[in-house]
Amino acid sequence: MEKPFGFVVIDKPAGLTSHDCVNRLRKVFGIRKIGHSGTLDPLVTGVLPIAIGNATRLISYLQGTKAYTGIIQLGTTTNTDDIQGEILETRNWPSISENDINSILENFRGDILQKPPIFSSVHIKGERAYKKARKGEKFDLIPKKVTIKSLNLISWSQNKGELFVEVECTTGTYIRSLARDIGNKIGCGGYLKKLRRTKAYNFNENHLVILPKKAGFYLEENKPKVLEPNIFFNHLSSFELISEEEIISWRSGRKISFQDNIKRLKIAKSNETKDGIIHTKNILVLDKKNKILGIADLDKSHEIKPKVVFDALG
Repeated sequence: MEKPFGFVVIDKPAGLTSHDCVNRLRKVFGIRKIGHSGTLDPLVTGVLPIAIGNATRLISYLQGTKAYTGIIQLGTTTNTDDIQGEILETRNWPSISENDINSILENFRGDILQKPPIFSSVHIKGERAYKKARKGEKFDLIPKKVTIKSLNLISWSQNKGELFVEVECTTGTYIRSLARDIGNKIGCGGYLKKLRRTKAYNFNENHLVILPKKAGFYLEENKPKVLEPNIFFNHLSSFELISEEEIISWRSGRKISFQDNIKRLKIAKSNETKDGIIHTKNILVLDKKNKILGIADLDKSHEIKPKVVFDALG
């Protein structure tokens, strides 16, 4: 039986860690080589892409933004900047209109400097910030640049003090920090009450499947569908190997030259340029059936050099 290769996009339920989901799928497929593309906090739900089999070697080549919908609770601050933390302060939120809220949100659109939560996985001299925070240590985290591509107010409940927002942002953005900072900007504090991820890289809610339930044995028809990885790497240019000889050379770790036929390289839209220079290094290598054979480096002499090789020989 052919080994599974691709991605399963789990609709992560609240209460489970991302690693819990990985462990469940390891039991479902009966293989160890499974990994997620980025941790979601236990209470966060939604899009969790999980690589199956050798597709784990493609995770670092994923690109794109992430998107969320969430509820920000005004009037309360916590030490974790979310609902799980210890309450530090409570204040009354102001009477404020949606127009005024949108004006405040404008401060958080585009490139901003954001300080991560103290309960986060950021490293401080070799130790995770959350471990230092649990020990009661006092420390300060350096703000980092992130990009909020869009931040929209879906609804505002004056009675509950709840902002329902949708956010699209670059990888590394903390929505907890965004909730905290928006609350501070309004002047009453705030924390993240609820969060759902709707997009991660090129994965979205249309790809979602339910995490299989716990069981001792999984029939083939009960296993979640493994999606072909190709559609999630449209940001990479590609190169098709056209002969068995080239495929053997590739699998043996040898360079492939295409100086005589530059058109064999299909340039992704994100890599297109006006100057004729290809501004990309990572190339998706395919066979005639569009199956991914690996990732290559592109050098200036029109050669592709193996970087990630599936089914390597020797």
